[in-house]
This record gives sequence, structure tokens and C-alpha cells, in this order.
Amino acid sequence: MKTLLTCCNPFTKMVCLLLCILSTQVHAQHISLSGKWRFAIDSADKGLQEKWFLQQLTDSIQLPGTMTENGKGNDITLQTKWTGSIYDSSFFFRPSLARYREPDHLKIPFWLTPVKHYTGVAWYQRSIIIPKAYKGKRLQLFLERCHIRTMVWIDDVAVGQGNSLVAAHLFNIPDSISEGPHTITVRMDNRLEEINVGPDSHSVTDHTQGNWNGIVGKMELRALPAVYIADIQVYPDVAAQKAVIRLAIVNTTNSPATGRVAVQAVSNNTAVQHKTSVVYVSMQANAGDTAYLETTLPIGKGMLRWDEFSPAVYRLSASIQLAAGQHRKEVSFGMREVTVNGRSILVNGNKIYLRGDVNNCEFPSTGYAPMQVADWRKLFAVAKSHGLNHMRFHSWCPPEAAFIAADEAGFYLQPEGPTWPNHGTSLGDSRFIDQYLYDETERLLKAYGNHPSFCMFAAGNEPAGRHQAKYLDTFITHWRAKDPRRIYAAASVGMSWPLYTGVDYMIKSGPRGLNWHTIAPETVSDYHEKTDAFNIPYITHEMGQWCAFPDFSEMGRYTGVTRAKNFELFQEELQLHDMGHQAKDFLMASGKLQALCYKQEIEKSLRTPNGAGFQLLGLQDFPGQGTALVGVLNALWQEKGYITAKEWRHFCNQTVPLTRISRFTYTNDEAFVTPVEIYHYGPKDLTHAVVSWTMKDDADNLVQQGRFPATQIKRGGNTVVDSIRCSLQKITKASRLTLTVKINNTVYENNWQIWVYPERLPMVAGDIHYTDTIDAKAARVLEDGGIVFMHAAGKVVKGKEVVQHFTPVFWNTSWFKMRPPHTLGISLHKNHPAFRYFPTDDHSDLQWWELVNQSQVMHLEDFPKGFRPLVQPIDTWFMNRKLALILEAKVGKGRIIVSSADLRSDTTRRVAARQLLYSLQQYMTSPSFQPADSVPLSVLKDLFTTPSRERWENFTRQHPDELRPQQITK
Repeated sequence: MKTLLTCCNPFTKMVCLLLCILSTQVHAQHISLSGKWRFAIDSADKGLQEKWFLQQLTDSIQLPGTMTENGKGNDITLQTKWTGSIYDSSFFFRPSLARYREPDHLKIPFWLTPVKHYTGVAWYQRSIIIPKAYKGKRLQLFLERCHIRTMVWIDDVAVGQGNSLVAAHLFNIPDSISEGPHTITVRMDNRLEEINVGPDSHSVTDHTQGNWNGIVGKMELRALPAVYIADIQVYPDVAAQKAVIRLAIVNTTNSPATGRVAVQAVSNNTAVQHKTSVVYVSMQANAGDTAYLETTLPIGKGMLRWDEFSPAVYRLSASIQLAAGQHRKEVSFGMREVTVNGRSILVNGNKIYLRGDVNNCEFPSTGYAPMQVADWRKLFAVAKSHGLNHMRFHSWCPPEAAFIAADEAGFYLQPEGPTWPNHGTSLGDSRFIDQYLYDETERLLKAYGNHPSFCMFAAGNEPAGRHQAKYLDTFITHWRAKDPRRIYAAASVGMSWPLYTGVDYMIKSGPRGLNWHTIAPETVSDYHEKTDAFNIPYITHEMGQWCAFPDFSEMGRYTGVTRAKNFELFQEELQLHDMGHQAKDFLMASGKLQALCYKQEIEKSLRTPNGAGFQLLGLQDFPGQGTALVGVLNALWQEKGYITAKEWRHFCNQTVPLTRISRFTYTNDEAFVTPVEIYHYGPKDLTHAVVSWTMKDDADNLVQQGRFPATQIKRGGNTVVDSIRCSLQKITKASRLTLTVKINNTVYENNWQIWVYPERLPMVAGDIHYTDTIDAKAARVLEDGGIVFMHAAGKVVKGKEVVQHFTPVFWNTSWFKMRPPHTLGISLHKNHPAFRYFPTDDHSDLQWWELVNQSQVMHLEDFPKGFRPLVQPIDTWFMNRKLALILEAKVGKGRIIVSSADLRSDTTRRVAARQLLYSLQQYMTSPSFQPADSVPLSVLKDLFTTPSRERWENFTRQHPDELRPQQITK
């Protein structure tokens, strides 16, 4: 490196001036530092010792930005030292995955792969000119969203250090720095050894945004008068129609400063503008000191409240005018009050219900959160289009742009401390994180506390620690007393975590899930038994987590800092298992089941008395932790094609019709009966509301309809309307019916499907040999060209290790070491003649529950290439085994159907099983029964005698396994 020139000769000064003209934007109060910076990687961490701040760095980089965005850093290898736990080490050992461990074909399944990776020290440097007009002013260097620890020099003067994942790094420039050309040097260190918040924390982990190195927000040199307003905090009092204003005024002069501050607020996003009177408050700041003032600003009778329906934002300005100069500072706030009353959360005294999403900082294009308000406006608009009104930020805090957009949208936010103190650190055990969490919370509340959308706060996610409960109880008590503008929870946790005392509300995983592995689907139950034991608001932690199959068409959209190498691996494995052509079918079939499960779980939550809300995990996919495809949107917040926002809003909205349906399959000698209730958390009561309903078949023929007398539907709860009773006697053939319930003259409607079968079925004529084993007689029938139906339920050996529930994979099988269930629903062709008398779609629907749930699957690893079963369970994408629930084949001269689903037990009650068996029988005795594929009898027999050759192996019993990042104890 070359020694840095000191700009002491005219030519050098001219060069520096030209650089500044080209790369800086000078305003009255600030100089933008965005643009081209000089750069150097310091992987050996020798820059401090060698005083690189005195040398001219030779590489270049564009800021704001990250090293990865600029193509800086290391290539990805099998030895890359990741920031994040790797729970499934089988990738490193499975022989079948060896090809993906080769350097020229490396594809890791844990998360999206960054184009470059770097953890360590990097240096950023640029020339500036401090204008003559800045003489006598307080100069500050403002660097928004640095990652993570900064050290700053101007020329050879050390300016300071920064260490925050939640707030801007702000540096006061020493008065000794004169006007003219200078050099700013920033040393950035993104290693966790000295700042261990937990390697899986979404503020730093490779599972989501990645542990990037850089500066991605505003970069400014700011000029302030010698006496200036450093901070304004606004504390609304809605009932009294006023706000308490607290100001911090810094006097950098050598003399006392005396004067007054003028304070006024004006609404800035409302059709009807409201302006307060000007309030003046006297101030006196001693020389070289900070004065803290407090005043009350009357808002008045025209006060505009902030909530999700009327998000009125005020812009408050405070100005001082002194001999030392004038200064004006503005902040946004809203007149809103968040409180709790028993099990309810109130905003401005009105009960709300949180329909929330968990945001994990999944931004694959940049690898970090958007820094522009416009980007967050789009994100919140998508969330609102899906009926949501709330967002939790899992172990990270978004930038100010998110709060500004949420203020405008009326969206309730829960940022968290930047820590998941688990898997490498713990809380309350005198480690680094204990004090750092206090420091970060202080910075977070100061930076974003005025924003009305900042309604809730939790310390972080799922902490470890022997003394975590005591620590968090003290933590919450401290911050509630210091800043009562929001409500506080201790941490967002699952059921195995302890209860925390003294919190305003709790986030826990009890009221979630569908118990369909033991009980048939219904809409009667709710989660009251989980919530009744608590007298504070109970918000469901990370509800959902239902998986869909990967959408391989998505891969080409990752053109930023990450590549979907994980998807590439899964796609190649699917192709190697002879199912590459079925990828779209698997996506759509699994996606429809995923959406169905979300509908049922959300409605169950909405039916729960005294529930405070839920936080989904998630509306969008989670790109890490083994790849968790749990969203109906992908990680880029785009629809996948199997459910629209409009369809989603039918069951997730401020107003939702609900039912209490006891079951979904019937015979035509029965009546369908269900109570109807309306969940309503809109802005006001619905008066004279008329609720109507229709029952139609798939051809849109009206079976029956009705309407209930006009009623009042009060906001803030559920209103029972009446009951529907529909005779099914006119249904003479197996049918799927759709019940639609709506509130007339509104957009609010919801629908459910039921299946009706004939109570009596005719005898099936034809010569079918029924068996539950392929014995000599069955072999002889096939040899003679006959027809065989094999009931294989409970007989399967090859595939016995694959556990199937009706519900799909939870989160993903890799993160939980192949914990069941292993499948993602079923795929079939609805128009196949085998289903002529069994109305179905191409995917799992509720009539399939008694056929699919806990049924064995057959592993077709030895079947001929191209073979496709009639009903095909979709395997976890980490294995991609070709599976069957019902298959047909030619065997010798004969033909056979094999079903590992139970189609013959308890058919009086299991009417769907009876109907499917009838449909298959009719098919087998018809000319249409001509299976396309031939299978050797020995291969068929092998399903019931020989275990699978291809099986998943854990390779370790540790949790997390030995391949995670080394334990950090600081």
C-alpha cells in the first residue's frame, strides 16, 4: 500500500476537490458520503497494527452496500466457516450426495448460497472536504446499518467506535478537524467472537440475511449548530388529548445558552389536516453540557388517532433560535395508546386481534433488509392484502424505513433484540449478551420509540440459560418503567420454555397445530383449553410451519447476492429419482394442502374465545435451517400459484365468517348442520348485517340456500348468528358440495367443501380376486390374465420407514433430523377413470383424511422407469423417493391394483374409504382398466418382503450436531 498523501500542495487539493465534486452531494446541513470508496480486506487482522488508516487503500467498493454486493470476499467451499448451526450433517456423509460436495458442483442444502462469503475485518476509506461554512458547527458522522463493529478515523485522529445491530453508528467529529480536505477511514468487523448474539440470530445468521460486512443505509457528514436538539421523545396521552415532549439539547460552546424552544405538531398523511398550537418552553443549557427539557403539547379536540384503520401520523417540529445558531428537528409520532385488559390487547381502548407474520430478515436479493421506505410499503401492502395487521421481527430489528412505512399503513410491529441467545450462547449467565441486550434495547427505543407502529417489544427468540427467567423478568420490569409507550413480552418461545412473570403479554406456542393425526378434521374445536389458564393476552408463537414442495421455477429469480443452489440439489435429486417431470404437480398438490392446513389452523385460532392473535411462520418461505418452504409466498414475497391473496383473505381478515362443522364426509340420508359465527375486528360494529349462505355442487347447481335475519355484529369478538341446516337427500351420486357464507353487501365471505356419498351402493359385477398377500393363488390369477385387488394396508416392508400423516412436513425434515411426518400430501390425476365415482381434485382434500392419515406408503425404488402410481404420496424433498398409496400395473397377462390405504375396515363410519373402493371396483370391471406399465411379479412381491435400500441416516445423535460453529463462550 502507498502512504496516504496529506493534501498539502495545490495540485493534490485540486484532485481532492474534484473527487468531492464527483462523489459527494453537499447540502446546507449534510454531506452525502454515498458513492465509491477505497477498500481493503484484512483477513489477517493486521490493519490496526500497521495503521492502515494512514495508508491509501488500493481496492474500491460502492457504498452503501456490502462486500457481497460488490463481489468481494471468498468463494464458497465445503470448508466455508458459516455463521449458523448446521443441524443435519448427513449432507457431508451420504454417499448419494457426494456429487454435490465436489468443488465444481458444490450445492449446499442448508440455505441459499451467497455468491461470496466473508467474516473478518475490512477497511473502507474515502476523501472528503469539510466546507468553510461548517466552521463552528458540531460535525457528526452518521452511518446507518453497519455490520457489525466499527472503528473510525479522520486522517490520523481516532473518532470513535460503534457496535450496534439495531441503530445507526453516530460519531462526533473532534473540533480539531478543520475545514478542507480530509480522509475518513472505517474499519468494519463482522466476526462474532467478540459480539456473540447467537450464531442463529436473524440479525447475523447465514440462515436468513447472512453475516455480511458493509454499510447499507444513509451515510452522511452532518453539520449542526453549536447548540442543537439532539433527541426528541414523544409520549402520547390519548385520553387527555395531549402529548408529553422530552427534549435533549446539547450545548457545545464555552458559554451557557439560554432561550426557548418552539414545539408544534401537524398531521401529514390525512385527508383532513390537523395542526396544534405552538408551545414554547424555556431552556438553559450549561456550557459543554446537555439540557433535558419536558413540556406538554395539547393536541386538542381535533385530535386524530392512530390505529390500523385510521393511521394518522403527526410530524412534530421543535426549533430553537440562539446567537449560536438556529436548529430545527422533526420526528413522527401518532396519538395511540397500547394497553392490556385481562386477555385482550387494546389500541386506544379498542380491542384488537393480531393476525401476524414472522419476518426473519429473508431478503435474498440483497442479503439485508430494505433501507428505503418504498420497499417496505410494498411489503406491508402484500401482508395487508393477505388480511394481516401485524409483524414480528424474529431476533432482529428493522431499519427506520420499516417503521415509517408501518406508521403509514397502520401496521402493528414487534421488533426484538438482535439475539437468539441459544445454540452458542445463553441469557442470564453473565455472558456478553446480558449487557449488550440492555445496550441495544436502549438504542432501539431511542431510535424508533416515537413511531406509533412500534407497539410491542420482546427481548428476542427462545433463549437458553439457567437464569434466563430471572434475567428477563428484571429486563421487562426495567424497560416498561422507562418507556411505557408499548407493551412488553419477555421472549418469543415454544412450550418447553418457562413462563415469565410480570410481562404484559405472552408469545407461546400452545394454541397452534391441527390434531388430525388422531382426530378427523372438523371446525368445531378451538384452542380455549390452551388459553383459559392465563389471564394475560396470549399470542400464538410461530403458528403454521406447513411445508410445500420446492418451486423450481423460482431458481432463476435469485440474481442478487444469493443463488438457490439448495433448489438445484433438490431438483437434480428429483430427476435422478425419475420424477423431474412431476415437480410442478408436486408443488401444486402440496401447496393446496399447505393452504388448506393454514386455513383450518387460522380459523381455529379465530374461533378461540379470548385469543389475542397469532404470528405465522410464515406467510413467506424461510430460506435457511435446511430450507423451510412454509410460505404460500416464496422468500421473494411472490405468489407461488396455488392460492391468491383474495382467496387467503376469505379466512384471514378483519371480518371472517366461521362455522362449526363436525365432519366433512356424509351420506345422502343425512342432513348437514353447522352453527355460523362472525369473527369481527373491523373499525366499527356492523349494524343490520344480513348473513346468507348457499350450498352448490361442482357444476354450480344450487342445492340449497338461506339467509338469517338482520343482526348487529359487534367489533372486538365473535358473534353467533344462527345455524345452517341443509338436507342432502337430493344428492343421488357422489358429490363435492361447496358451502359459502357471506355478509351481504360486504366483501366478507368464506367457504368450505363437504363430500356426500350415496348411502347405498350397488353390487359391483365382475370377476375380481381380492387378497391381502401375493400368494400362489393371486400369482395364478395374474398368470391366467385375471384381475387382482390387493389390500396391502399394514403389510408394507419397503417404505415402512416413511411416516405419512394427512398433514404435511412440519418446518422441514432436515432441521428436525427426519422427524415425521415425511410426506407433503398426495398427487393424482382427478380425471383418471379410477376416480369416476369418487369426486376429488389433484391433491389431498379433507375427504382423503381417513385414507391417507397414518397409512403406509410403498417405496417404488425398484419399479420400472416412468412408472407412476394412481395415488402418489409426495416425499420430503431431501429424499425424493418415489412412493405409492394406490398403484395399478400389468403383471404378466393380468392386471392388479394395490392399495396400502385401508379401504375395507369400518366402512359404515369410513364412508370415503367405502366410496373409493367402489370407484376402484367399477374401474377394474370396466374397459378402461388398462394399466400403462408392466411390473414383474417379483418386484411387486418385494414391496412386502424386503426393506428399502435407500434410507436416511442421521450419522450423529447430537443436537445440534458436531458440524455446527464452535461453541462461543463469551
